[in-house]
Amino acid sequence: MRKVLAICLVCLIPTAWLFAAGYQIGEHGAKAQGMGSAFVAQASDPSAIFFNAAGLGFHNGLGIMGGTTLIAPRTDFTGPTPSTANTKMVSQNFFPPHVYVTYGMESGLAFGVGLFVPYGLGTEWDENWVGRYEAVKTDLQAMYINPTIAYRVSPKLSVGAGFNYILGNVTLSQKVNLPPSMGGPLPVDWDSKLEGDGTAFTFNAGVLFKATEKLSLGLSYRHLAEIEFEGDATFENVPSAVAAFFPNQTGKTTLPMPGDVKVGAAYAVQENLMVEADLEYVLWSSYDELTLKFDKGVAGQTELASKKDYKNSILLRLGGEYTVDKLSLRAGFVYDQTPVPDETLEPLLPDANRFEVSFGLGFKVTENITVDAAYQLIKASERTVEPSVNEFPGTYNSTANLVGVSLNLGF
Repeated sequence: MRKVLAICLVCLIPTAWLFAAGYQIGEHGAKAQGMGSAFVAQASDPSAIFFNAAGLGFHNGLGIMGGTTLIAPRTDFTGPTPSTANTKMVSQNFFPPHVYVTYGMESGLAFGVGLFVPYGLGTEWDENWVGRYEAVKTDLQAMYINPTIAYRVSPKLSVGAGFNYILGNVTLSQKVNLPPSMGGPLPVDWDSKLEGDGTAFTFNAGVLFKATEKLSLGLSYRHLAEIEFEGDATFENVPSAVAAFFPNQTGKTTLPMPGDVKVGAAYAVQENLMVEADLEYVLWSSYDELTLKFDKGVAGQTELASKKDYKNSILLRLGGEYTVDKLSLRAGFVYDQTPVPDETLEPLLPDANRFEVSFGLGFKVTENITVDAAYQLIKASERTVEPSVNEFPGTYNSTANLVGVSLNLGF
């Protein structure tokens, strides 16, 4: 009985932190978002702190930028049997913020600090759905605070680097019961709630080279971060017959947030038309296993491990901007490859290859004030996992609508 309970909890508890590793947010400024976030070779506003730190070397004066992105994801799940008919994820909206303050000197030295959330969002399913033992409600936020410095080495070349302090927290709620091999299910389910928080440090660096008056080349790197989460696992309404196997206690785990490399080329087709193409390579293979350690032990075990086996993935971004007087019109396209293999796909993160289109505009209100807005549609490919490769088979269909706004002040 202890062995079976341990196997159940390997699936139950570590997935509390799965959501962070598999759900990356790339929208950290409405100007860039309108161009599909193809911005590494431009980095022409304070969001350069996120996209390419070297971009600050070409900024002069004080820059202040702030905003948010409304993210509205929607997912349907259909299981392989009549009892697992179509289920819709509960509708939720999220508003990750972005704030940047920068200052560039005539000498080419520039400083700045940014705050943004590159990992986050959440999922919520009806508490009685067929996958309630996998997940009911998950929330995650990983906020990066990113002081940055850059230096314009020459009129054509700038380099930059930053330090990242990360604050993370996560909550997972789901239902629990005994499997048939243990005489289950019992007449009623009981509740589990897992809450944890942690911190981490990492760094980023970039290079921006203006090869000609029309062509710019950018390279940006953000290093792997490993957050050590520590938190509480609590169980409520547990039947007395099995209560001893589900004690409330603390646990800890270390979760990698993968490093990534971005390269891009921006070209001024004409004076008021700029286009850019970026390639991003995300090092998801750092997330191969998740191990959770308990202070009291669960079902007689103090350490439980779960394989994840994520794969490195790529993103292709294309974007453009056309400017007329005070108005800028933008559009972009993104292909985003999933890192999650069929074997470890789960309803906490119903991930799939994605195709994205975006549109945006910017308006220069005064010489010092610009307002940017963007709309983005994300459509994930339909994804089916079979019973032969996954313990929770079925078909997922996902979409998301995003609306970003930013206010940019320059002095």
